[in-house]
Amino acid sequence: MVANNIKSSIFKEMITNEGKSVSELSKDRTVLLVFLRHFGCIFCREALADIAKRRKSIEEMGSIIVFVHMTDDTVAERYFNRYGLENALHISDPECKFYAQLGLVKGNFTQLFGLQSWIRGFSATVFEGIPVGLQQLGDGFQMPGVFAIKDDEIKESFIHKLASDRPDYENLLKDCCEVD
Repeated sequence: MVANNIKSSIFKEMITNEGKSVSELSKDRTVLLVFLRHFGCIFCREALADIAKRRKSIEEMGSIIVFVHMTDDTVAERYFNRYGLENALHISDPECKFYAQLGLVKGNFTQLFGLQSWIRGFSATVFEGIPVGLQQLGDGFQMPGVFAIKDDEIKESFIHKLASDRPDYENLLKDCCEVD
């Protein structure tokens, strides 16, 4: 269980592109709330590819995926569609207000550009075919994170120590949430 010092009111403020709050969604199902880096980041694109591959399994676990991003909805939907995440629920947060409220910080040089990130970026590009992005679409210093939320409570989280960290989304849910 994660220490829950986050006020549940934040989840009422987080409204998806379909007009429902994270709070409402978390009453019915566990919400996998995925805070992305900017869409030009290779690790953001890798996260989208990973989640697309696991979407069915995550949803079969009784969860619903909601992305938080730093651009407008139209641009975000182009990326979601490109990675096979059509009709994705998402929240635009260009000021990174929700990122900050959930404790996601700005990365330092090592977290963003350290040797491990370079190695992982090379691997993601060469071995997994994740394209390199040249355009920064959001705050290039913002670190990502993932939260499992049920009934307005954070049940589990994955806070990236490096931009290149790769969460195990299914295990994050399995360790904290009952299959509905």
